[in-house]
Amino acid sequence: MRVPHIALGIAALAAVTGCGRRSAQSAPIPADSGMQVTTIVPQPAAAIEQPPGNLTITPDGRRILSLHQYYNPVRVLAELDAQGDAVRRFAQRGEGVLPTGLVAVLGIRSDTAGVLHILDNGNSGKAPSRLLLWDSRANRLVRTIELGGVTDTNSFVNDLAFDYRRNQVYISDPAGGPNAALIVVDMATGRPRRVLQGHASMVPEPETFAVEGITPTRRKPDGTLERPRIGVDGIGIDHAHEWVYYAPLHGRTMYRIPAAALADASLGDSALAARIERYASKPPSDGIAIDRAGNIYLGDLPNNALGVITVDRRYHELARSPDLKWVDDFAWAPDGSLHVVTTQLHRSPTLNAGRRDQQGPFRIFRITPLAPGRVGY
Repeated sequence: MRVPHIALGIAALAAVTGCGRRSAQSAPIPADSGMQVTTIVPQPAAAIEQPPGNLTITPDGRRILSLHQYYNPVRVLAELDAQGDAVRRFAQRGEGVLPTGLVAVLGIRSDTAGVLHILDNGNSGKAPSRLLLWDSRANRLVRTIELGGVTDTNSFVNDLAFDYRRNQVYISDPAGGPNAALIVVDMATGRPRRVLQGHASMVPEPETFAVEGITPTRRKPDGTLERPRIGVDGIGIDHAHEWVYYAPLHGRTMYRIPAAALADASLGDSALAARIERYASKPPSDGIAIDRAGNIYLGDLPNNALGVITVDRRYHELARSPDLKWVDDFAWAPDGSLHVVTTQLHRSPTLNAGRRDQQGPFRIFRITPLAPGRVGY
């Protein structure tokens, strides 16, 4: 079967040069100005008991979820039913519809042809990282691309974006923080490259934050506690395939790099670093989504809020609610609307010092964006 071309995305800001160098402290987020943005009321799309990870929606409207490994779920993938208030079985660990021995999946995206691109992160080194392509219409595995040759011992291949014009996939890997990087996969050859490891735009900024009064805290195997800082996480590409946008979770800056440069295997890290721009200020955030007009949607984790960076490079809050507990991921629906996934990760055992005290159910919302988006972006 011919593998369809795919697209990519990364958010960007003002020029940053040099690998491994820490950027200057970000300025406060500017007050809303320029474009007028109206606040919205997110509409319920699903309320589920199982902990979601990322969501993707296929061209024919199927809603496929990864189930977040931070809660140690039995299932790896699930599918929302038509009512959106229950989860049907899609894949158990190592069995079910996907006979591939999946270990831990977070990043999942459907392309414009309905092929699911599934990132198995191997549960932080317990198994090799892989990118699997699953045809959701023919219900069969299309391809497996091994990523172990370009990942580190603490890699956490997290999210991905498609560059349909250049037939590349771009993957964010926050890894352990200082070694955060992007992975570029040439889909014609299946060959992955690790780029910009340790660059200032990849690594977390030296800050902490709290969500609902809970500061994300990890209990180490020896029982001591640490406050993790997470590097490059959200990644996306504009619909013109010109810019890839990305940002660290622990960070207040959105960055971008030309897609043509990122796809050019002849460019080393120094040459790539010279092409990175500082694009806009932002709050601590997880995943992102970009509409056809170039507006970038993201969560504001400390404030239980949803916001947007408009094309004038200004951040605007769209909604704030107690139900927006850790806005994690986004998915475009066939009608151009945007689904918003909340995961309560600050209440998961992994980020809550071993305690699991989520407040069910987990909620997925639907919003009407400033401009429509498209499945596969």
